[in-house]
Amino acid sequence: MHARQKKVAIFDIDGTIFRSSLLIELVEELIQTGIFKPRVRGIYARDKAKWLDRKGDYEAYIMSMVAAFRQNVKGVRFADFDRVAKRVVALHKDRVYRYTRDLVRELKRKNYYVLAISHSPKAVVDAFCRHLGFSKVYGLMYEVDAKGRFTGGMMHEELIFDKAAILLRALEKECLTLRGSVGVGDTESDIRFLKLVEQPICFNPNQKLYRAAKRYGWKVVVERKDVVYKM
Repeated sequence: MHARQKKVAIFDIDGTIFRSSLLIELVEELIQTGIFKPRVRGIYARDKAKWLDRKGDYEAYIMSMVAAFRQNVKGVRFADFDRVAKRVVALHKDRVYRYTRDLVRELKRKNYYVLAISHSPKAVVDAFCRHLGFSKVYGLMYEVDAKGRFTGGMMHEELIFDKAAILLRALEKECLTLRGSVGVGDTESDIRFLKLVEQPICFNPNQKLYRAAKRYGWKVVVERKDVVYKM
């Protein structure tokens, strides 16, 4: 049985492969198209400003975006959402970091099972990751009723917000091994799964993840413009 086990690599997507956040781009596009009201920006405006001014936390900004989406998606037709999600991916699919894009390709060539995890809605993550060749994609799953409209409910919430639990679940369901495993993340929410893999990589880490990397001796990689720094 062990001979059939594949090595696994796990990647955060937003800010790690994509040079922004799929959720941020999605919510802004939903507002631009009139599906969400402009007042939705008020939910995350303060956290966004604090982050841009480097006075606040990026994780707080992202969680306020999750709240903005969740509070306003109820009643939206999935067909309308899907149209906007595809537009977002079409506009942004190539706006990726070179280091992580090339690392995914290298690991795929080495026959790794490559997992993608994002706190953006799964439909947009699926579309974005499709051309990158990921083996499996995890994202936030929102309920849709029989009429094809979002209910506002979220499915498997406790699992999706725990990336380490997703990795352990994948190991069991997909017959994978942690031997030779690789993990790439950029914020403190990735620490738990980075502790599980043999080769943790902190890519463009925020301060909390950087401190953890120094404490545990993890590899730190920074990509700035067209230069990659390995620390």
